[in-house]
Parts: sequence; structure tokens; C-alpha cells
Amino acid sequence: MLPDLRPPVSSLERIPEEWEALVTSWGEQPYRGRQVFRWIHHSGVIDPEAMTDLSKRLRGRLAEESLAWPLEVVDVHRTADRTRKLLVRAADGREVETVLIPQLRDADPDAEDGAEERVDGRVPGLRITQCISSQVGCAMGCVFCASGRAGLKRNLSAAEIVGQVLLGRAHLEEGELLRNVVFMGMGEPLHNYDAVARALVLLTHPQGLDLSSRRVTVSTSGLVPEIDRLAADFGGQVQLAISLHAASDEKRSSLMPINRKHPVAELVAALRRYPLPKRRRITIEYTLMRGVNDAPDHADGLARLFEGIPIKVNLIPMNPIDDIPLSAPASAAVLAFQERLRDRGVAAYVRTRRGDAISAACGQLALAGERRSVRVPVPTTGE
Repeated sequence: MLPDLRPPVSSLERIPEEWEALVTSWGEQPYRGRQVFRWIHHSGVIDPEAMTDLSKRLRGRLAEESLAWPLEVVDVHRTADRTRKLLVRAADGREVETVLIPQLRDADPDAEDGAEERVDGRVPGLRITQCISSQVGCAMGCVFCASGRAGLKRNLSAAEIVGQVLLGRAHLEEGELLRNVVFMGMGEPLHNYDAVARALVLLTHPQGLDLSSRRVTVSTSGLVPEIDRLAADFGGQVQLAISLHAASDEKRSSLMPINRKHPVAELVAALRRYPLPKRRRITIEYTLMRGVNDAPDHADGLARLFEGIPIKVNLIPMNPIDDIPLSAPASAAVLAFQERLRDRGVAAYVRTRRGDAISAACGQLALAGERRSVRVPVPTTGE
């Protein structure tokens, strides 16, 4: 059952049923609407003249719809490990970033579930995770993240969200396979709920990109009502990640202002309500900051907080951000934190640093040329 979606704001946002209704109003058979949807979202074709199995009359009618990609790629940065950051520009000139990340099996927390995919049925494919943005800027104000330093400029439309994935797919190289899409780029996805919900339907639709819902992850800083809404609309099928970074209210509020509105206990209660399918886990994102949240008692508090909830913890050594005086702990301290969690029965993985050379790593995506000052907490080791 589909969630209750708001009406589409552009042609590229229509799901098959909406295309069927539209072409039927033009005097066409309903199945023609499904064909149009497949051309756009499965084949990545937007020029009606290239939709070769449609009648000339229908192609002409579609031309009147002014179909156009909502984004264009204006720059690509690449690292030696094939991580690519795409700078994409919308029609109003606003720019966001999306990142293509090759997955290293030994360092991939999700590698345990599922066999190797094969490209063209013959050779193993290099799996790619795409990190996409949901807003231009961000309103959450987390002190360790560059995306919100200039504030929120506007929401992205569902077409602009899905457009990042279609453009990313077009930039895949031979042997690469888009396996995961994560809403972990610019913006707070659940702060733009309606557009993200429609984008989720489009990304996972079997007649379109056909991404498995277990391969699409929505990350949130903790908007509790919207977590409940996501649970109700998608039945827990969408993977959920929580940007946590501290287990106590005092510490988390100093890092993430949203915690003052939805404190830790309220957030954890929402996670207990989230209808996880069997053998699925909620991902807890925890950025390790030297002298701020990396002490053994912080690990103990984290383990206690999620007792009885199926989780895995992704530990992210702080990535460098200009003008923010926070840094990653030493490698030994990171591994000690991981072992402390594992000793307490918590599945914990250290996120491999990818893309920091091109400012594409976790927390580094930012609006070019726009900055605002942020209050950085005084490092302390206690809770």
C-alpha cells in the first residue's frame, strides 16, 4: 500500500498510477502511462522523441509537458579510490552535492546481508553507495556538520532528490552497480518529509529504479513525530539511521540543538516503536570527537541506552571541517571505543574515511562560499 502522498509538483514526480490517469485524460490507454514512467525512471530517458514505443501523437503531447531534468552536473571531484562528489545545480541556481562511494566489503557494515551482485550476469560488480541531499543547507545546526553552517535555504523537490540518483547512475563506470542510496547528504530528510516520502516511492518502485527498500536508508537527527510518520507510511521497510553522537541529554544538546525539542528518552521510545522487519537493525551514527564523546563511559552509556533494540553502531572519526576546532581521536582510542561497545554486546563498526580529500566525507558537504558561526562545545570527558 502506498503512503498518502501530496500531489506531484512536476511531471518527473508522477508515479505510474498518476501517469496512467494523465494519459487516459488525453485519450490514451492506461498502459501508456506506465511506459512513460519506465522511460524516465528505469531507462533515464526524458526526451519524448527517444521514447520509441510510444505513438507519434503521444510523443507530441509529452513534448508539451516540457519534460526536463531538474538538475545538471556542473562539477565532479574524484579521489584515487573512485569516490566521486558531484556538484549539481537546480534551475534556480541553487547547488547541492551528492557523492558516489565505492564499497569495500571488509569495511562495509551491510556486507553481511546478501550475496555479491553480478553485472550483466557475468562478473561481480563494484558496489556503489550514493549519498544524496534532501535540502539546500540545513536548519538543524549540529556543531560538527558543515551542511547547516549557512542555514536552510530551501527544500529540494522530490524530482530534485530522485534526479540526483538518476544523474549518479549516469556517472557510474564500467562494472559499477548502484546498490545503496543513503539520505545522509545536505539537509535533514525528515524536515522535508513530503518530498522525501514521494522520492522513496519513486526510488523503490519496481517499474523504475527498483531499489530494494532495505538498500535505501533515511538518516535523521531525531525528529520524533516524523519518525513515527515514516514508520506508519512505510511499515518499517525503509532503513532508518539515527544521527546520535551522545547518549546523555546534556552532551547531545550541546552538539545537536534538536535534542532540546526531542530529548534522548523520547527519541529512544520512538525507536522502540519503529516496526523493524525480522533480521533488520536500526543504524546509530556516532561521530567520535576527541575529548568530547570518546571516553569509555560514553561507550557504556551508549550500550545501556539501546538495550533490547536491534541496532548497529557506525563509529565515524570526526572528519576535518574548516573553522571547527573539533578533531578525531587517535586510532587506538577509536578501536578501544569499538571494543568497549562490542564487549557489551553492541555490533559496532568503524566507518572507513572516504572522500575527505575532496570534502565529500561525512559531515563535510557544505554550501560553497556560505558560512555562519557556530557554537562549539568545550571538550569534556564526562557526561
